[in-house]
Amino acid sequence: MPRIDAHCHFWRLARGDYGWLAGTGGALEPLRRDFAPADYPGEGRVIAVQAAPTLAETDHLLGLAAQDHRIAGVVGWVDLASPRAADDLRARAANPLFLGIRPMLQDIADTQWLLSAPRPEALAALTGLGLRFDALATTRHLPALARFAAANPGLPIVVDHAAKPQPGRRPDWEAGMAALARDPRIHCKLSGLLTELSPGDRHDPLPALRPIFDRLIGWFGPDRLIWGSDWPVVTLAAPFGDWVSLTGALLDGLNAGEKAAILGGNAARFYGVEP
Repeated sequence: MPRIDAHCHFWRLARGDYGWLAGTGGALEPLRRDFAPADYPGEGRVIAVQAAPTLAETDHLLGLAAQDHRIAGVVGWVDLASPRAADDLRARAANPLFLGIRPMLQDIADTQWLLSAPRPEALAALTGLGLRFDALATTRHLPALARFAAANPGLPIVVDHAAKPQPGRRPDWEAGMAALARDPRIHCKLSGLLTELSPGDRHDPLPALRPIFDRLIGWFGPDRLIWGSDWPVVTLAAPFGDWVSLTGALLDGLNAGEKAAILGGNAARFYGVEP
């Protein structure tokens, strides 16, 4: 099974809607340039994931996907609270490269937003159109995400970046992720973990990542973990190739079929794309 990178980003700063990249200096400075498909350092196919909360960003990514066969599909953005949300979803779902949406929950102050803001007709359209839901969640969102999942039983859900486990919040993270994993429909992305490590742990990341991975594989199993690079954000912590090597070390105890599932097969099945 060829590798599928189920989580990478492309952006062009001149588009002007990447608020989280605004300003100068600081830790994000290496990301304040354009990243195009031609810059992507990996092999195989990718899922392009939105990095700005606008329809224009989604349409930009769909345009890139139409030009580059390596982009297997796009996880975009639609304002689920808008009266036009269902129409916006239907319009983009006419393009088979549109796979689903990702509300940027981590940037929304209201932890309960997912339970109150999305319009019922928008959620019905998500399910009816066969779209997927990427949850950009952190520990504080996990109880609400579990309630959201229970209220929308036909919606495939994947937790991005394993909900970003943080030092000091690990018990709450463990309880929340274990509860989500009891729903066999919910998947989890093995991505974004390097950038969540402390600077000290980044010098020798494998011992810090191993207990996190062991919990994830115990909860979700090898059939519901989906590998992604989170490129180019991962480069804030280490080169792309380092994450590929670390992933290989983390998966070392699995058999060939389980490795192939995590590195591509699960993404193909979850998103409904060809490997």
